[in-house]
Amino acid sequence: MRKWIVGMLAFVVLMAGCAAASTPLASPLVTIIATSGGGPASALAVTSSAFEAGKAIPMKYTCDGQKVSVPMAWGDVPAATKSFALIVDDPDAPGRVFVHWVLFNIPPATRALPEGVKTDPTLADGTRNGNNGGGQSGYTGPCPPSGVHRYFFKLYALDMLLTLDPGASKDQVLAAIQGHILAQGELIGTYTRSK
Repeated sequence: MRKWIVGMLAFVVLMAGCAAASTPLASPLVTIIATSGGGPASALAVTSSAFEAGKAIPMKYTCDGQKVSVPMAWGDVPAATKSFALIVDDPDAPGRVFVHWVLFNIPPATRALPEGVKTDPTLADGTRNGNNGGGQSGYTGPCPPSGVHRYFFKLYALDMLLTLDPGASKDQVLAAIQGHILAQGELIGTYTRSK
């Protein structure tokens, strides 16, 4: 059974790669995240007091405003949670997925992030900022060059603290959390710049 599942996953990845090669507008290859215990991760309800799911992110949190991070909150998590990781990215950026925020080793008792989280490499509670797509520590606000872009706020409840240094990339965090996700959830917001 296990070989069959692995074979099917390999087939899906191969087919996605072929589609990306033959279709100019194909979406990026899906990253397969292994969860703790090998089963599906529990769902995590992620919200923000700044905007509703699927709605526009207020200008205050973008490059056109104060550029501060949005407030976030989430519900109950598995008892075995040892930390959280947060990745915010824009899959609609031209030519690549642009990373707006990488935050990890958020303490397990945390159920919310305030507006304007500091961009210091390491925060007072031990939370670490990774580098965003501009190579800077911490949050960088939405700043689409044209059209409406979507911003995915992806939160992971983990069964461990990550040993990564501050400034870690999205790819490094995703690799480190393989097999350690207890629950996950996402919140999607949009933004378009006014002319």
